[in-house]
Amino acid sequence: MRIVIIVFVFLFSLSCSDKNRDIENVVEDYQIIPKPQSLEISKGRFLVDSNTKVVGVTELENEGKYLVELLGNAIDEVAPYTIKDEGDIVLKLDESITNKEGYNLTITYENIVIKGNTPLGVFYGIQTLRQLMPTQVETTAPNKQEFTIPAAIIEDSPRFVYRGMHLDVGRHLFPVRFIKRYIDLIAMHKMNTFHWHLTEDQGWRIEIKKYPKLTEIGSLRKETMIEKNFDPFVGDGKPYGGFYTQEEVKEIVAYAKTKHVTVIPEIELPGHSLAALAAYPEYGNTDEDYEVGTKWGVFNQIYAPKEETFLFLEDVFTEVLELFPSKLIHIGGDEAPKDEWAASKFAQDVIKREGLKDEHELQSYFIQRIEKFLNGKGRQIIGWDEILEGGLAPNATVMSWRGESGGIEAAKQHHNVVMTPGSHCYFDHYQVDERERSAEPLAIGGFTSVEKVYSYNPTPEELTEDQKKYILGAQGNVWTEYIKTPNYVEYMILPRMTALSEVVWSSKESKDWANFKTRLTTLKERYDVMGLNYAKHVFKEEEATPK
Repeated sequence: MRIVIIVFVFLFSLSCSDKNRDIENVVEDYQIIPKPQSLEISKGRFLVDSNTKVVGVTELENEGKYLVELLGNAIDEVAPYTIKDEGDIVLKLDESITNKEGYNLTITYENIVIKGNTPLGVFYGIQTLRQLMPTQVETTAPNKQEFTIPAAIIEDSPRFVYRGMHLDVGRHLFPVRFIKRYIDLIAMHKMNTFHWHLTEDQGWRIEIKKYPKLTEIGSLRKETMIEKNFDPFVGDGKPYGGFYTQEEVKEIVAYAKTKHVTVIPEIELPGHSLAALAAYPEYGNTDEDYEVGTKWGVFNQIYAPKEETFLFLEDVFTEVLELFPSKLIHIGGDEAPKDEWAASKFAQDVIKREGLKDEHELQSYFIQRIEKFLNGKGRQIIGWDEILEGGLAPNATVMSWRGESGGIEAAKQHHNVVMTPGSHCYFDHYQVDERERSAEPLAIGGFTSVEKVYSYNPTPEELTEDQKKYILGAQGNVWTEYIKTPNYVEYMILPRMTALSEVVWSSKESKDWANFKTRLTTLKERYDVMGLNYAKHVFKEEEATPK
């Protein structure tokens, strides 16, 4: 009799599980950001338990292990990724999917199949699947238990090929573990580029073995300005410094590769180079004693356009190229005052010798020298829109930050463009207007709300259809003059980064602010489980103040 009862209970539990998996799904089950191109809601749910097996081809082992790790946060004893054709969750490569980053995700009662043209497409399919799973997959759950995933057929691909986030570590440095977390957030949002701003007036942050003084001297400032006390200057009297070793850089780049994120390094030139000149003053225009910057802003001190400087920079880039496999290398090019060149006999002699019109053309000459070197190494330069002044380098990509005019001009000249206007893409700006800032942490200024980010269209209407093809995408920028901690960075980027992710991934026609807010409310539950410090203005809740 006891055996009969046990069998009955077992069969009853299976029946209940099956009924749960047969229930009609509702729209609330599919709150995905960025919004997929096509989503068909199906009937039923797929059960994930300790018997669930993830399988696929050898080329997708990285993606398979990643998915197993997610499931392992919620389920005990998940089987390792297995190389085979049939299983419960199947990862496949499919050349019929024409977009290199596109994917098809099919979830049924019986199984889940994720197809992509490339491993990258499969990875993005997993990111969508992740949002259909309960939040328990985001961190190791104390009470692990089975769960179900709503059935659906999703076909998806991105609108733009460049979907980026920037982080300035020159003003304030962040630990390796946070850089990895930042990369995780980029990947989670189906973005694909991490623009790492490594050199500044206030600190040189990357080890260059041939020039050790770049980090021995250039990475350390004697103090930092307190808040916005420019004049008179008020400093905190505390030395501030640090840098990333080449081994740490390799570790970060390798980690980013597993998440399909390209890391683009930025080595600033000819301006924003005060820290480098403090280490090696012989590459400057004057005989002054240089000092690593202690306040924010634009400094007159820039590199001198002499052969020794170019050899120095070529040596620096040689080591940088060994660390970063990215096709694009960012060379800055912004905010370079020409006062020193105007007063320098040597610089004026170069202008005459090269038949240049003025100091703006001298900057173009300077940048083209660097571009020629990098092109010879199989790389391309990308720079801020000031590189247009004096003539654009032949193969340069322009990052348009002073509005869209620079990007429009570059596209008309048939140069690739990444849009990142301060009006919509600067996440160091305040998130509320002046009336509500008393409770906000200090920011550089401006006002860029989540809704304003979401409203952005990276493709200017004044461009022709042919010219629009040169707009690669858009990027969110995080300058850290006043952003000192990882917690503060998270507060400034979330959920503005989430809004931008839909701008650069989803079709323009599918954008709907009210619908996005609904989906964002669901996603914030994932933020909470992940322990992220996000701004809550858009949710009309108590503000989260960074620590």
